[in-house]
Amino acid sequence: MAALSAAAGTFGRADERAPEAFPGVGRLKQSVCRWTLPGPLPDLCQRIKGLGLQGIDLLYPDEWQVARASGLTCSMGYASRRGHLIENGFSDPQQHALLIEELNTAIPWAAQAGVPNLIAMFGNRRGRSDAEGIANCVAGLSKVAPVAAAHGVTVCVELLNSKVDHPDYQGDHTAFGAAVMAKVGSPHVKLLYDIYHMQIMEGDVIRTIRDQRQWIGHFHTGGVPGRHEIDGSQELNYHAVATAIADVGFNGYIAHEFTAKGEPYAALAEACRICQV
Repeated sequence: MAALSAAAGTFGRADERAPEAFPGVGRLKQSVCRWTLPGPLPDLCQRIKGLGLQGIDLLYPDEWQVARASGLTCSMGYASRRGHLIENGFSDPQQHALLIEELNTAIPWAAQAGVPNLIAMFGNRRGRSDAEGIANCVAGLSKVAPVAAAHGVTVCVELLNSKVDHPDYQGDHTAFGAAVMAKVGSPHVKLLYDIYHMQIMEGDVIRTIRDQRQWIGHFHTGGVPGRHEIDGSQELNYHAVATAIADVGFNGYIAHEFTAKGEPYAALAEACRICQV
C-alpha cells in the first residue's frame, strides 16, 4: 500500500480509445487498488468491471456497497477511516485495544457486505526486537482470529518495505510475517504479500511464494523500481510470478497496485493480461 489519495489521471478525452478488456478470468481472480485510479468510485467500478476484473481493493466500510452494486467484490477492505494506519500496528501493544475493537467491530459488517478480507498492519518497530514484535503481534491477532473465523472473513496483515517507502516498519520480511502467522495458527489471519515491497527487501519472490504459500491470503502487484507498470520496463517477470501463484493453488485475489506512467486504465488492462494464467 502506498497512499490513500486517488491518483491523478486524464482518461476520457474524445481522442482516446477505451482499453480492451483482458480475455477472461483464467486461474487467478484479479482486482485493483482503488487509490491508483482516477474518478469517482461508482464510475471507476463500472470501468474496471468493463475491463473484466472481479474486485476492487482498499475501500472503506461506507464504500463497500458501491462496489457490490457494480457487480464487484471489495476484495480487501479497511476496518475504519483512521490516520497512521501503517505506523500503528500490532507490533505495539499500546495499539491493541484500538486495533482489536476496530477489527472485531468491522468483521461482521464485512461478512454481511460480502467483503472477504480486511487489512491490518504490523506497524513500526520503534526499537523493538523481532522476537518482541512477533510476540506482540501474536498476542493481538489471536484476539481477532476467533471473530474472523466465526464470520468467514480473513484479516490480512501487510508486508511492506522499510528501505524505500516505510522506514522503521517491522513487518518488512516474509520470515517475520510467517513467524507471526505460524504462532497465531488461524486460516483467517494471513499475510498480504505485496510483491513490490518484498522484491525491494528480499527478492526471490517465486521461491518465497512457493515456500510460504500457506500463510499468504492476498497479493498486491507493482513494478520495481518506482511502483509503476508491471510490464517490461521493470525488473520482475510478472507473468512468471502469476503462474507461480496459480500453480500453488492460490484461490484468493491478486490486486494491482501501481501508479501508471501512461494512461492508467490501459496500463491496468495490460497488467491483467500479463497476469492471466
